[in-house]
Amino acid sequence: MFVQQITRKGSPALIAINILKWPGMNQAFLFSFILATALALLAIPYAKRRKAGTPTTWGEAMFAATYAFGVMFLAFGIVPHQFIDHADKDLGWTKTKIVYGPFDILKPEALGGKFPFTISYEAIRDIMVVNIHVWFFALIIILWGYWQKRGVREQKAAAAIESTYGRPLVKKN
Repeated sequence: MFVQQITRKGSPALIAINILKWPGMNQAFLFSFILATALALLAIPYAKRRKAGTPTTWGEAMFAATYAFGVMFLAFGIVPHQFIDHADKDLGWTKTKIVYGPFDILKPEALGGKFPFTISYEAIRDIMVVNIHVWFFALIIILWGYWQKRGVREQKAAAAIESTYGRPLVKKN
């Protein structure tokens, strides 16, 4: 992709767009989003390693509480803030910027179009922030369910080896 730029002498010059500096790419938002998702998903390998019913020490409980607070602070505080900051400053999504859509299919009636209401880019920004919250809320609920069911899988595997009377079907060596 190239952008035409007028030089001082008035002749057009083509310059390449650096995708890492393009307004659509915000490193702070992407880094915080990927980091929050990855830190939340680290509960899966830990849940596979820790058996259900294992007593928790005071230090483990404090570390887990601090870790969970940090991940949720990152997911519900920093990530949405970074997206709002990116949309406002880099993309310029304000109330005054109206969504027209491709071929003006979303052009509002108030401005001569056929769409029944006006949508601003600020509303699109807010909808995307809600979707970010829904993503992390669903991810945390899924991970809680995974953590709570970690002992059930082990019990089902152990129950398959025993008879209906509770005796092992295979002789242990």
